[in-house]
Amino acid sequence: MKGLEPFALAVLAFWVALALDRSRAWPAEMRLRETGLATGPPSQRVVAIVPARNEAAMLVRTLPALLDQEELTALVLVDDDSDDSTAETARRMAAEAGRSDRVRVISAGAPPPGWAGKVSALAAGIATPQAGAADWLLLTDADIEHRPGSVRSLLEQAGEGYDLVSVMARLRTESLWERLLIPTFVYFFQLLYPFRRVADPRSGVAAAAGGCVLVRRELLRRAGGLDAIAGAVIDDVALGKRIAAAGGRLWLGLDRGIRSLRPYPRLGEVWRMVSRSAFDQLDYRLGLLVLVLAGLGLFFVAPPVGLAAGFAAGLASEPAGWRVALWSALSVMLQVRSLAPTVRHHGIGATWAAVLPLASLLFAAMTLSSAWAHWSGAGARWRGREIGRGPRPG
Repeated sequence: MKGLEPFALAVLAFWVALALDRSRAWPAEMRLRETGLATGPPSQRVVAIVPARNEAAMLVRTLPALLDQEELTALVLVDDDSDDSTAETARRMAAEAGRSDRVRVISAGAPPPGWAGKVSALAAGIATPQAGAADWLLLTDADIEHRPGSVRSLLEQAGEGYDLVSVMARLRTESLWERLLIPTFVYFFQLLYPFRRVADPRSGVAAAAGGCVLVRRELLRRAGGLDAIAGAVIDDVALGKRIAAAGGRLWLGLDRGIRSLRPYPRLGEVWRMVSRSAFDQLDYRLGLLVLVLAGLGLFFVAPPVGLAAGFAAGLASEPAGWRVALWSALSVMLQVRSLAPTVRHHGIGATWAAVLPLASLLFAAMTLSSAWAHWSGAGARWRGREIGRGPRPG
């Protein structure tokens, strides 16, 4: 047990350092400001681009909120080669809301070779005359429900000198697996791409959250458009990097009223969502995979194991066991403290902040599964399509 004490101290040092790293603390202050509805005509032209693949059922719930956004000059819904009534549903809802003059529904067809499906659909929407006349493009997924005035809030945030404003939509946490894994998923995203650093052009960190992105159309053109990220699996991060490389300023934050209604009721659905992009995130590099798996095991999974092992050794009259148990207990406490704000943001009970070790173990398995799918040639599938390796963003 004495040989485990240095490892327990190293793990504790990691969690102390993370607790002291202000840039990676939960960015509670980085929220869109609530704002009243517009009282006059919008001063800037904003066109929403909504890619939708087999989303008829989802659009019934999410499209009305977008149609009520007075700041939208137009909305282009791109039917991404659906085999349900996505296009018909969008046209019907626009007519029922009296917004047919502001809504255009187009078909993207199958993506060209080398293009990811969603990116291809977005590009088709951006190529329309409506989008070509816009000052700003709102790229928002079909499962995202916007609160009243959300576009106005996005514009106000952009007015502080930003060229891309993105919101990490509040994800659904109703099922057991959603509560276990979704807050941890958002937590890890924020650790990889600290929101405060994204907003700091000196940091070199660039990212976006693809469910809700407001981007200046002219800067997107200067950045090479979506052609520059045609095959990107993680298209939102790739877009953020392209905009930053073109000299744009980014803001990535939160808003409790902008929600994703996409359900992940079973483990397999969360697994597919994570594994489709996990190995791509590591640039398909074996060395990074080993480091990530080792890091998840040592720093995230090991603390409760060390606590139990140290406690058992202490009861067996091994003095070093009590010290290992103490260092591990402190690490567990810091883990809970670190995840708790993310859990609160998703509106679930505080006890779910204690699941980080188990969730991390599952995320490690998903990452390994993603790597295996790549090496075996099986590839990942998402929304009924196979996702291959896309070019890395420059």
